[in-house]
Amino acid sequence: MNKRRFAVFPALVAATLSLSLCGSNAGAAERRPNIVFILTDDLGINDLGCYGRREHRTPHLDALAAAGTRFTSAYCAQPICSPSRAAIMTGKNPARLHLTTYLPGRPDCPPQKLLHPVIRQQLPLEEKTLPEYLKPAGYVSACIGKWHLGGKGFGPAEQGFDVVYAGRPNTTPSETEGGKGEYDLTAHAMKFVEENRDRPFFLYLAHNTPHIPYAAKETLVAKNNKAFEPVYAAVIETLDDTVGLLLAKLDALGLTGNTLVIFTSDNGDLHVPEGPHQKITHNTPYRAGKGFVHEGGLRIPLIVRWPGRVPVGRVVNAPVVNSDWVPTLLEICGQSVPSGLDGVSLAPLLAGGEAPNRSFFWHFPHYNNQGGQPDGAVRDGDWKLIEYYEGRVELFNIANDIGEKNNLAEREPERVKQLRARLGAWRDATGVQTNTPNPKFDAALHRALYEDMDVSRYNASTADAAEFARVLEWRKLMNAAVPKQPSQSKKAKARP
Repeated sequence: MNKRRFAVFPALVAATLSLSLCGSNAGAAERRPNIVFILTDDLGINDLGCYGRREHRTPHLDALAAAGTRFTSAYCAQPICSPSRAAIMTGKNPARLHLTTYLPGRPDCPPQKLLHPVIRQQLPLEEKTLPEYLKPAGYVSACIGKWHLGGKGFGPAEQGFDVVYAGRPNTTPSETEGGKGEYDLTAHAMKFVEENRDRPFFLYLAHNTPHIPYAAKETLVAKNNKAFEPVYAAVIETLDDTVGLLLAKLDALGLTGNTLVIFTSDNGDLHVPEGPHQKITHNTPYRAGKGFVHEGGLRIPLIVRWPGRVPVGRVVNAPVVNSDWVPTLLEICGQSVPSGLDGVSLAPLLAGGEAPNRSFFWHFPHYNNQGGQPDGAVRDGDWKLIEYYEGRVELFNIANDIGEKNNLAEREPERVKQLRARLGAWRDATGVQTNTPNPKFDAALHRALYEDMDVSRYNASTADAAEFARVLEWRKLMNAAVPKQPSQSKKAKARP
């Protein structure tokens, strides 16, 4: 997916981009836009009011969407945290980076037919990142919150950020704080904005919300007692409140008009029980969630606001992917876009034009804690093929079957052949890592975890008591089969 040239009403787009680079008049002294990039952790496409989740209270995010453009087919480059964040930072597909699952990755275990490839344990320093690209344009940059792209020597400061504050991933809810350190991170973000109000800034605010384990104030939980999962709903409301505080700060400083605000998530939400939470959320009408290349794992909320530059109240249904942000922001900020990126610039699309015509590819050669198996996927127009590296394939027409319920592979053998060949050719061209057979494979454990129950089809909002009991038993088996890993708190202390 190299950067391609495309033309959409050339004169209109050129004029719009010219305004976006320097401001709406000559008196703006070619002040480049501020960039506020708010990234959430495991927030699903179905979790916000403006995306149809009416039981969740998200008035500030709903207002942000109404004042800007909302995307309904925004994809993550990988349905799990670290590789998706690497794609945002570099504009490259995680498969090209050989960073294809969360860090440090899940150990191999007997239920696997295949062994995981040995991935890089950090985003390499030789990979240029967004803050490094923006620095020559005069930007000061801050990474506030979760990094998860490498430990000591490979943190945000080494990757070009001028200001770094990690905060804490889990906090005790109180009158002044939420359960995921939301208010603390927001306070540091607002401080950075105020201190750099007179120069172009790039704020990367990476919340830990709503990643498990989560908690919220009891008053908020009680307020959301009719929600599908009241604590989760309270966490979402807390996140929304902190977004409102940051947007209000931009207003108070007179920065809103020249600030591009991007709100999104690293991957889909968690649709199966995990950790201390038996019910978390659901992705209805999409299939699966975090850890799967089905739509529930890949689709993420994406809202973009930039007064006078990005259309108000627009809904974009065309697919985009979060590896597009490096070329997009570079073009908007008047910087040259380097070759060798997998993302493409969405600047014309954000200005009101059309999306570039292309295919999308994923390579996820890992088993994961959510029940996903090594696989890859390609979306070409309305068609999507999933190739499981254990041997089977699935084919869906996304336009007619958004829930990926009907596998058309047997009915469409020629299309399967073509898409599978394209996916294979892309893997070869990208230089991906591949799996090898597991010499310690346990067929009985594999059957119990991956064949007896297809957790990609589990939906907590429609499951009856029997199915809920089955998924809880599946979770116990998965937990028992996977070698113990450091606790979340220990891992958090080990990384910026």
